[in-house]
Amino acid sequence: MNGLQDWPEPIVRVQSLSESGLPMIPDRYVKPLSDRPSSNRPENGDANIPIIDLTGLTDDETELSRSTMDQISSACRDWGFFQVVNHGVSPGLMDQARETWRGFFHLPMEIKQAYANSPKTYEGYGSRLGIEKGAILDWSDYYYLHYLPLTLKDYNKWPGSPDYCREVIDEYGKELVKLGGRIMKVLSINLGLNESHLQNAFGGENIGACVRVNFYPKCPQPDLTLGLSSHSDPGGLTILLPDHEVPGLQVRKDGRWITVKPARHAFIVNIGDQIQLQPQTQSGTLNLEPESKSFEFKVLSNANYKSVEHRVIVNSGMERLSLAFFYNPKSDIPIKPVRELVSADKPALYPPMTFDEYRLFIRLNGPKGKSQVESLKSPRCH
Repeated sequence: MNGLQDWPEPIVRVQSLSESGLPMIPDRYVKPLSDRPSSNRPENGDANIPIIDLTGLTDDETELSRSTMDQISSACRDWGFFQVVNHGVSPGLMDQARETWRGFFHLPMEIKQAYANSPKTYEGYGSRLGIEKGAILDWSDYYYLHYLPLTLKDYNKWPGSPDYCREVIDEYGKELVKLGGRIMKVLSINLGLNESHLQNAFGGENIGACVRVNFYPKCPQPDLTLGLSSHSDPGGLTILLPDHEVPGLQVRKDGRWITVKPARHAFIVNIGDQIQLQPQTQSGTLNLEPESKSFEFKVLSNANYKSVEHRVIVNSGMERLSLAFFYNPKSDIPIKPVRELVSADKPALYPPMTFDEYRLFIRLNGPKGKSQVESLKSPRCH
């Protein structure tokens, strides 16, 4: 996609560093003081993202109570994040998917290396985001793969071990596509639109979908680093299967970091940049240079719903694994704000661009909070 065939420097697997028993992390993983968990302590108390019961939102019955719809609307506007229970995905399949991927990360390194990725597509086994040489890195490894469209779905790039790994990934993906479609209907209705409006804006049946499995090994100095730096998700909707035994996800709320307390067999859902950002008509082409600040994004909801900054902390006593399923627009569709949500009082915030253009912009830069989204804003909105 971006023409790069290899990483700018040799890749080091974080899991190998962790298992070597080193007492201190290498300098490449030490975050600036302002970004360290030790310098920016979460203020939790009893705070947690909303937990919403989706009973009734199934293939056969897509009616939710007005109260539940209102809960989802408030969560999207106030948090950009919420947990869902009774969502229709089998708890057994959720556990099987998580443990199958855990099995992959504990395979011998020579087996995992056969699936090593490159910055060209990111698909496969990876250990860094962004292409800046000498960048401060995150304490994590990952596996990224395409699920939809079918033209990008290549089983040969999916791990062949442990046994039945590909079958489990496939079944899990089918269920998450269904759940994503149901949630999109609710978001559309809550915005006062036809229930299929957001889905059609994403390409109808021709959406994009991909999976990133995040593996956060034990870290000897967790207060100095992050498992995943602060960012907002570039896609449409993220459905995360967390490690309910090891909290790590933090959401930024009112300037504070809140550590999410995962409910068992719940998914964590969050709004991505493409729903916050929907570009309107504006001439020009996107400058994809890493330091470009010339364009901004508009969400389909024209910022009625927000994509929210989040990050991941690590710990010294336990590894952590999570599965992020990204429900995205078709890669070549220009994303722009819904006409009904734009007015003289609330003009379009972002210019149009395709999802592929935006994803490339993010990949070149790596995770950098919300600054990349803000840099894309229309000049008249600053």
